[in-house]
Order: sequence, then C-alpha cells, then structure tokens
Amino acid sequence: MAQAFLAYLDAGKPDRFLGPIADHFRDTPVRHVTGEVIRQAARKLYPGANPATWNRQVIKPAQAAINHAAELGLCPRISVKRFPETPEEKTPADLAWINDFASQATADRLPQLAALALFMFGTGARVGEACALTWADVDLSEATATIRMAKPTPWVRTAHLPPRVVAALANLPTNRNPADLVFGYAGRGSVTKVWNNVSARAKIAALTPHCCRHGFATTMLRAGFDVKTVAKRGGWKDAATVLRIYAHALEDATVTDRLFDTEPAHKSGAKSASTEKRKGNRA
Repeated sequence: MAQAFLAYLDAGKPDRFLGPIADHFRDTPVRHVTGEVIRQAARKLYPGANPATWNRQVIKPAQAAINHAAELGLCPRISVKRFPETPEEKTPADLAWINDFASQATADRLPQLAALALFMFGTGARVGEACALTWADVDLSEATATIRMAKPTPWVRTAHLPPRVVAALANLPTNRNPADLVFGYAGRGSVTKVWNNVSARAKIAALTPHCCRHGFATTMLRAGFDVKTVAKRGGWKDAATVLRIYAHALEDATVTDRLFDTEPAHKSGAKSASTEKRKGNRA
C-alpha cells in the first residue's frame, strides 16, 4: 500500500486525507486490502464521524490510490461500496440574514468577513473558492471576479459582482496587492470559528458559509430566473444539481392561495362558456 500511495502522490494527485490512511495501512499488501477492509478502516480512523465523512475521507482517497496503481499495472482495480448517506438539509441564507450578519461583522470590526458573506451570496462561490481569491482575480471597474473552482473538477469562471459586493470590496482596508488574498482567510478552517461567533452575537440562525451558496440559488430561482441561468451564473456545470440540492421549497403552505388570484377572470370565462352553451341548446 505504501508503494501505491507514493505512486499516487508522484503523479501529482491530491494528498488531502491521504496521511491517516497511509499510516493505517503502512506495509499491508494491496491484495489484502478489500472493500470491506477499507470500510473497517474508515470506522476505526474516524469512530465518531458520519457516513459522509467515511466516504469522503477514507473510501474515496483509498480507492483512488489503488486504482491509480492499477492503471500502472501494479495491482487489480478495486470497487468499494459507499456507506449510505443521509444528506443534511441546508437552510439557504436569505438577504435578511446576510444583512444582519454583515452588519454584525462590521460592528465587530471584521469588514473582510462581512465582504466575504456578501461575495458568496452574490456570486454563489464556495467558501474555499472565495478564500482563495486574490486581488489579481478582481476587476472592480468591470465588476467581475475570476473564481477558480475546485469541485467537481478544476475549472475557472468569471462571476459578475453586484453593486453592493463591489462596494464592500472597494471599502476593504487593503493596498490591493495583486498577490494578496482579498478576504485574508487561508481557508474554510480559518473562517468557521469567527463566522459562528458573529452569527451568535447577531442572534441569527447558525448558518454555515455554504448556506450562502444555497441562498444564491434559492433566491435567484424565487426571483423567477430559469434554472439554466442560475446554474451558469453560480458555477454549476449541471443544472439538475441546482434543483436536486440547492433549490429549497417555500415553507409557507398558504402559497396555494395564489391559485385563485385570477378567480374573477376564470368565473367570467366560465359564465360566458355556460351562457353560450345554453344559447346553443335553445337554438
């Protein structure tokens, strides 16, 4: 297994999550590493984790390393059954939540965090993509930002910046050195704690940064934009993903009252049709 992991890394493959797996298997022969053995390793390495974590942090990287070695002719390919996952229901951030969060972050003298929230809500960027943004990627005069996406495969998109996002970025206390990070956060890990603290002080729902991406999609859809436009503007390659994961139904059951908003016109039409029928019968 050690040789398989080295070959995987030598090919420039991602090393994220690989360390604990490599330490666990060490000199175990690849032929002894079955799908069930990998599943058992997941439970042992992360005993308190959920199935999604086991799949993401053990099964996926272990299988990828072994199958890369298989492509080099070092061993057979392997298929590992994933643990069943129950998707966590996300609450989309709406404009009211974003406003409250940004106001609290500004009051806490955290303008970068306020701008980060506005940026993610306004562009649909993931927190990791937003944190990786440098000033070289931003053109305030053109109201655009180049977002380098990591999932599902690396690619680049140019996002439009709404006026409020442009203003938030323009007012950040920075020299805008092209190589500097726009928001000053190294990644998701450096954002989480301060983000949660601001939410708590603002006395608003404890939404995660990713809820801003959900909010982008849901707000755009409820504003009447078609799903393909939402997918293109938010950086989804597959519009079906937007509907399956990022579109959230309204909780207000009374929305069905709107079915009868045009009732007078329908009654008029029904009356006319009935009248015409009676006239026809008399004739």
